Amino acid sequence: MDIALNQFLDFLRFGSISTDSKYKEQVLGCAGWVRQKLAAIGLEAAQYETPGHPIIVARGPRKAGRPTVLIYGHYDVQPVDPLDLWRRPPFNPGLENGIITARGASDNKGQIFAHILGIEQTLKEKGDLPVNLILLIEGEEEIGSPHLAPFLKAHRDELACDVVAISDSSMIAPGQPTFTYGLRGLAAVEVTVTGPDHDLHSGIFGGAVENPATVLARLIAGLHDKNLKVALGGFYHDVKALADWERKAWKKLPLQEADLLRMTGAPALRGEKGFTALEQIWARPTAEVNGIGGGYQGEGTKTVLPSKAMGKFTFRLVPDQEPGKIINIVHNYFRKNAPPSVKLDIVPGHCGEPYLVDPNAGFGVVAQKALGRLFPGRKPALIREGGTIPIVAEFKSILKVDTLLLGFCLPDCNAHSPNETFPVSHLDLGARLNRYLLEEIAAR
Repeated sequence: MDIALNQFLDFLRFGSISTDSKYKEQVLGCAGWVRQKLAAIGLEAAQYETPGHPIIVARGPRKAGRPTVLIYGHYDVQPVDPLDLWRRPPFNPGLENGIITARGASDNKGQIFAHILGIEQTLKEKGDLPVNLILLIEGEEEIGSPHLAPFLKAHRDELACDVVAISDSSMIAPGQPTFTYGLRGLAAVEVTVTGPDHDLHSGIFGGAVENPATVLARLIAGLHDKNLKVALGGFYHDVKALADWERKAWKKLPLQEADLLRMTGAPALRGEKGFTALEQIWARPTAEVNGIGGGYQGEGTKTVLPSKAMGKFTFRLVPDQEPGKIINIVHNYFRKNAPPSVKLDIVPGHCGEPYLVDPNAGFGVVAQKALGRLFPGRKPALIREGGTIPIVAEFKSILKVDTLLLGFCLPDCNAHSPNETFPVSHLDLGARLNRYLLEEIAAR
């Protein structure tokens, strides 16, 4: 494990931030490292260039009559801001009390590396795998995988498989096997409100010229009603209602409001009225403000009436909402409610479809058997996930296969936040999950 741990630390040292062009060389270096590692364990590995960042595809030994499993992961990571909140440099991984801290430790380098370790162990011991295996590891998941769908379409025949497995989600509690059978979708929008063509003196012009920051604040305030329900006409038209069994099962899970509150550090939880916290984050759509900018941001006071104000928004979607429809609804809301005293620039961002699969049928049963072997005597928790993995819906639409979401990072891992963590012991946990899963699929 010492060799594997050192390799994992090397993996984490790449600042593979896909959204920032300043890190392009780091992203490319990380892609090359992944390809070399996969080739070193005995897989046939290739690097495919895209208009963005490279895609790595590797294959195990192939035999007729065996099921084919595609394991997906990503080597790109989120930005590290705010840097001053990190306890150590985010790409200088540290190990303390069995916990590794680094950007990408859980999302997704730790989880995909554990799968690679499981494959490596099986090949060393047996010289073969129980299934025909494809590994697909990309470098653009954190920016919506814009070039992966075209890649899937162009390589549909070579990537044909029976099922996809992804570990890019979390367990709901330590030691609790977790099978995620649903994901929320995503629709992103950036809105710029422009008033005067330059910043103005707020005393000379304030009161006669409308302030773009004030306009944006009013527009943001109008996104929700007093019960925190999204107040955009048509927003809920296609929302699939929760099944009774889901509501009952989620109430029994070892993750409840007190746990969520502890993770957040917020004074209290508050969401859409009429739903529990788990229902709010797993099965209800949202409208979120991700960032606001405009006007003077420096120390002290500068009495300006800003020329522009900007807001970044994401809308988390649930089955059966369509991102394209939601973008249109959002666009219409801003256009309808902005006064003629300002101009609007609305730019859609990346989108992802929501996903839902029956966890008690087909490969879902197989996944639960693998989790049962990993955690003897523990019944897997069946959950949905509040986050979005855009490519999951595209695996379904392009390759016509379901995806098994079997994450093993912890819910307080700080993914997308400062001080992201991953337990060293979960490298072995994920490696064993890989082995059990492939064995159970082969025996199906």
